[in-house]
Amino acid sequence: MTSPPAEVQVPAGAAGERLDRFVASVVGSRAAAERAIEAGVLVDGLPRPKSYRLAGGESLRLPDTYHPRTVTEPPAPPTIVWQDEHLAVVDKPAGLVVHTGAGHAGDTLVDALGGIVAGGDPERPGIVHRLDRDTSGLLVVAKSEEAHARLSGLVRGRGLTRAYRALVRGRPASRSGRIEAAIGRDRADPTRISLDTDTPREAVTQFELERLFAADALLRVRLETGRMHQIRVHLAAIDLPVVGDPVYGVSEPALGRQFLHAGSLAFEHPFTGERLELESPLPADLERFLATIQPT
Repeated sequence: MTSPPAEVQVPAGAAGERLDRFVASVVGSRAAAERAIEAGVLVDGLPRPKSYRLAGGESLRLPDTYHPRTVTEPPAPPTIVWQDEHLAVVDKPAGLVVHTGAGHAGDTLVDALGGIVAGGDPERPGIVHRLDRDTSGLLVVAKSEEAHARLSGLVRGRGLTRAYRALVRGRPASRSGRIEAAIGRDRADPTRISLDTDTPREAVTQFELERLFAADALLRVRLETGRMHQIRVHLAAIDLPVVGDPVYGVSEPALGRQFLHAGSLAFEHPFTGERLELESPLPADLERFLATIQPT
């Protein structure tokens, strides 16, 4: 299929049409339109919600996800820590994108899993939640359409417990806390997520202190919601930026990636009802970095 153009002029005849419906006519489907708008469709240079009514004559800019991509060889399969005929839990390494998009095709987690995943969107089969490229850790994927539907229901009902370990610059004001602040595409920079947004979505993050260092703190962080970049944005908002995060946190050349690891995943199996509680230890690169920083 030919990729849609990077920029589209809205015809006068589309006046009054919802943004998502018009974008669907450009990218080929409602699902693809939803992803495009979430990734940052710009209307005359500004991000707009999917319900935005077009006036006709505007210029639409599509995100890079919908521009031509270079297809590469699939990466090595990640470690599967648990699986049955319905689903699998994988331990994703840092640097691996979860699914096709934003310039990636053939080099994603979905490609690495070699066709065992299924259900949902054909461009991201089996995927019900995501991890950022440079976040490592546990991710559950579906192996069938029915498994995808049931796992998606668990995610919507907040039945998927996800806990992370994050190294932040600074000291928390208390040993534990709860951050409740809606986030969305930043008003000034649609490539970023922030609290300063025209499209706010509920976001709740809990944290507790695990260990203090001279200038940093190691936190255990639990998601109540799962918005894009939520942990990184929320921690930055309370002046505890993630170490190694060049976008929202503080750069750390010696680390080479953000210090964020999805180390715990728990849920009731959507077919058997069995309670699954899975753990992933800190990867070697994060352990090595901790050993280099000064204790309190």
